[in-house]
Amino acid sequence: MRGDVMRKPLKDTDFLNAAMHVRALERNLLNRERVERMLEAKSHEDAAKVLYECGYGEMSSVTAEEWERVIAEERDAAYRLIGSLSGVSELSDVFRMKYDYHNVKTIIKSEVTGEDPTPLLIGAGRMPVEKLIEAMRDRVYGELPGDLKLCVIEAREVLARTGDPQTADFMLDRNCIAEMRKAAENSGSGFLAEYVRMFTDVYNLRAVVRTARLAREPDFLRTVLVDGGGVSASRLIGVITAGGALEEVYAATPLYEAAAAGVRSAKGGVSMTAFERLADNALLRTLTRAKSVAFGEQPLIGFLGAKESEFTTIRTILSGRVAGVAPEALRERLRDCYV
Repeated sequence: MRGDVMRKPLKDTDFLNAAMHVRALERNLLNRERVERMLEAKSHEDAAKVLYECGYGEMSSVTAEEWERVIAEERDAAYRLIGSLSGVSELSDVFRMKYDYHNVKTIIKSEVTGEDPTPLLIGAGRMPVEKLIEAMRDRVYGELPGDLKLCVIEAREVLARTGDPQTADFMLDRNCIAEMRKAAENSGSGFLAEYVRMFTDVYNLRAVVRTARLAREPDFLRTVLVDGGGVSASRLIGVITAGGALEEVYAATPLYEAAAAGVRSAKGGVSMTAFERLADNALLRTLTRAKSVAFGEQPLIGFLGAKESEFTTIRTILSGRVAGVAPEALRERLRDCYV
């Protein structure tokens, strides 16, 4: 059953065995102790060996190509597992959609620049990369998944009219979140819908901070912000236009600390890295509530979010080590762990 069919609310008892299976897999997740071992390992190879203990495949060398290959294999396995355990495609589709949209944006940009998009494409979406490239090349939009088929047509029309790839990007970003929201609502999972609301809030907060850092006019936000979060786009625009305090908008939300850091970052007082880390941690905390649920779909959703966060941590550590970044500096960049 696909995301355009509304489901009844999911029953916890339908996921008893699936939740128990995922609970067992959580023991292999990258926790703080394993992260420290990767940071303090004597060699890059020793750091990569920690991942083997977590169930990742062997790396023939510690290079970006190798760890991206290993991550891709692990991501694909996680999505296939949750799909088979749950029987509810939307639970994984919500996480996979952003890769479809990323790939489409990359392909559309390549049509303007003439560059080969292949190295930048990520094979984690609902549609295999090879088929997506072919469909985009041949304008066979009916093969694209979900709402993407209509979005691609509109994005290409926007690009042809404006000549601005960024405008097309913003349109695709808004549609991606709208499709995530629809899939979450159709899934019957209130927990997944809550996650997408928080994802929307994080997206909007990042957009506001980046707009401020670039000294863009507040009206620019009307083309960027999306609805569906706990803080409405109209409220954000109103506060920014009136010169209000951004952090006060988020005072009663999990994003207050990130918003305060975002304000300081926009003024040059805090790095964007610190702000991004706080925003991602707030989003992860939404998912960690699944750990207190005995059974239901929540542990499955939490597990996928945990894996996505884990992939970011792996890239940060391995790329930092190869670049010679000190462990103390890397710690400042790392997100919290799910377990």
